[in-house]
Amino acid sequence: MPRKVGAAKKISTQIVPVVGMTKSVKLELLQVMKKLGIVRAESYNKLGSINHWGLDWKKAIPEVKSFRTPDALGLPAKLMDWTINDVAKAITASQAACTDAVIKKIYKRFPGKENQKTRKKLCKQLKTLAFLDSPLLHRLVRKEFQRGHSWVKNQIVYQQVGYSCRRLSRNTYQLELAGLRRGKRNRIILRSNRKVKGQIRLIYNQLLQIFEIHFLVDYGTVEIPSSRRSIGVDKGYTEALYDSDGQAHGKGLGKAVTKKSDRICAKNRNRGKLWALHRKLEKIDSAKSAQILENNLSRKTENRRYRQNQSELTAIIGAASKSLFNGESLKVFAEDLTQPIKNKRQSKIMSRKLNSWMKGEIRNSLQKWANWTGSVVTEVQPSYTSQVDSRNGTLLGKRTGDSFTGFDGVVLQADHNAAKNILTRGTDKEITRYMNKAEVQAVLLRRTARFLKGMGLSLLDAVELGWIG
Repeated sequence: MPRKVGAAKKISTQIVPVVGMTKSVKLELLQVMKKLGIVRAESYNKLGSINHWGLDWKKAIPEVKSFRTPDALGLPAKLMDWTINDVAKAITASQAACTDAVIKKIYKRFPGKENQKTRKKLCKQLKTLAFLDSPLLHRLVRKEFQRGHSWVKNQIVYQQVGYSCRRLSRNTYQLELAGLRRGKRNRIILRSNRKVKGQIRLIYNQLLQIFEIHFLVDYGTVEIPSSRRSIGVDKGYTEALYDSDGQAHGKGLGKAVTKKSDRICAKNRNRGKLWALHRKLEKIDSAKSAQILENNLSRKTENRRYRQNQSELTAIIGAASKSLFNGESLKVFAEDLTQPIKNKRQSKIMSRKLNSWMKGEIRNSLQKWANWTGSVVTEVQPSYTSQVDSRNGTLLGKRTGDSFTGFDGVVLQADHNAAKNILTRGTDKEITRYMNKAEVQAVLLRRTARFLKGMGLSLLDAVELGWIG
């Protein structure tokens, strides 16, 4: 039995609907949200610049209160403080994402082993405010980091002391929330299968016209073993995930995405015709034109269908990730698909389908289940993982659809072959995550040339034989 080296919490966000409140409470909550929207916007404007880079979120309150006091807005101090802290945490996360993007650019600008010391020095500077003294880093950060702005006016953040929760029946709870007046709390009824505790976020869902409570739920802990089995994962369209053991997970994803994409396309074609008819009738028959606009061109039904489609895709991806880990602590190597696909011509139909492909949801789902099982997800450079023959690590072969045909005529399952290549790349010392496509190609061509030399052939011979596409 593997030795345990620690434990990780299994945490997930739960959303529960508010099913009861008086009209006066609703009006007050909307009023508070509007006032906190001003606080949120001004906090982003103040703290979102590079001058406040790396600011500890606990020290953000005095910075904002130096020019905006809660009395000026008629807000309780605590509600304002909690909102400022929430904004500061969001900005910190945005800065971390910017740092990650700048590191990628550093690796692209200074490739190879000869620049290893330069990369290490720049990455170390990036972790502190020392990057402000480096013209290169300062320019890269300014180019990548977008100053934060907020137009959010539909949420309130409450800490534990700002509300009380009481159970009314099996799945019904009453919350008493801090309001605008001292000593008077706003009562709301919500439907939940567990008691609400910790920090909560009250959000007014403008699409559904309802209030929701968002809060974190702790599902216990999972022990982290000292050693984990390694596995490669190919993120696909037909199946959500295909692992290096030859197992496909989330097989219905491609059909569901295509069905959703085709339905929306056909719907929008018909809507386009109705819009043209509506505009044509505006001057001829204004009553009929208004009737078409009201009864046939609203978005209510389509928005509901779209949410159902998205929920279906999310469920498939979640089930695929759960199936991949199956309760086991793994070391997962997956493709880094955060960069957009450039310079690749494709049909409008294919572009439309790929736009519906939920790459970000797949990535988030993998990370969630990795956290829940004590696993680790490591992303690798994705270039040429589908064009390399996993048996010999060379470019001698061709992928066609779901099949990969090697130079010797052996046919492999394309996604399984790609997953094996991703597993190998996870421990590849020559191909790093931040290398560009041309550098990866150069490494693979050198390996292919060495392999062919052992057979008494050259790259030119392989091209003539049709082994390299």
